[in-house]
Amino acid sequence: MFSQRPLSYAPTPYSYTPNTALSATISLDEEVKPFSSPAERDLYESLAEIYSIIITLDGLEKAYIKDAVTESEYTETCTRLLKQYRSILSDDTVATEFVDLDTFKRAWEMECPRATERLRIGLPATVEQPSHAISQNTATGPSASGSLILTATENFITFLDALKLNMLSKDALHPLLSEVIQSVNKVTEQDFENRGKIIQWLITLNQMRATEELSEEQARELAFEMEQAYQGFKATLN
Repeated sequence: MFSQRPLSYAPTPYSYTPNTALSATISLDEEVKPFSSPAERDLYESLAEIYSIIITLDGLEKAYIKDAVTESEYTETCTRLLKQYRSILSDDTVATEFVDLDTFKRAWEMECPRATERLRIGLPATVEQPSHAISQNTATGPSASGSLILTATENFITFLDALKLNMLSKDALHPLLSEVIQSVNKVTEQDFENRGKIIQWLITLNQMRATEELSEEQARELAFEMEQAYQGFKATLN
């Protein structure tokens, strides 16, 4: 008796017939769209911009530490990147998907410690702590430029008035307080009374959502400390 040769394929209880109707609906030349809607495309383009800003900012911080860029170039570029970062996250849809910086970094396996710190503070290093190079262009006391002193004074008053008018949201206060510290730095680099409080409040505001508001208690504390900072600034002019 002849032994039966094993089949070279697994037997099936039925034969397969291709579905020509289904095959006809698939075109190999058809473009595969990565996004289901224009809104989804805009969302992921915004997230990609944030990713790019973080990488660029980290490189900028390293370059500044190594003196590979001038202070003016660093300040201008850093300020622009921080503004772009805040502007993109002012969109509620983007902010919801972003969650927060730590979550975003984990999702995209990013490190960038220098950019993380700069984004947390929300100010260029040259504004956070004025450098000697900046102070050489300005003079403290009676010889300081009258226009620079006037601008700094006006910015202090404008900020305090905003608090009195109950303007307590981040998007209202952060730009005004940024103008205060930048104008003050153009007059003096002295660490006057409560100057550090200006930086601390800028960091606090920077970590809030754009429409988030200070509590009444926070607003009173901020007004008190900024009034003290204003008096401390004026004391450096004597």
